[in-house]
Amino acid sequence: MIDKKELRHIHSMFQLCAPLFIALGDEIRQQLILEIADAGTEGINVSNLTAKTHLSRPAISHHLKVLKDCNLIVPKKTGTQIFYQLNLKKNLQDVNELVISILNILEKINSVGTAAAVQIS
Repeated sequence: MIDKKELRHIHSMFQLCAPLFIALGDEIRQQLILEIADAGTEGINVSNLTAKTHLSRPAISHHLKVLKDCNLIVPKKTGTQIFYQLNLKKNLQDVNELVISILNILEKINSVGTAAAVQIS
């Protein structure tokens, strides 16, 4: 039997990571993340992202808002322009914690299954 506290922890981690999974589930946002990554530490602005994609400025702005709302990117204002940079570390740590928790549960399930199979034989 899996500890209820562990299950509650996994459930809370799923809830914490859900906006990230939703944001990353869209191909356009995946493309934008790659373009922002390619821009390096200076980041990239909406005009440059528009030039690199087939999207309008409003569409790019919408997708950037989704990425910003789940903290995958951060805006950095330079003069009158806003440049977007990646901010993945905290999000990836949360996803890593979720994956490790799930793997621990699966390991327990497999070990219980293996122990039951040994007792039957």
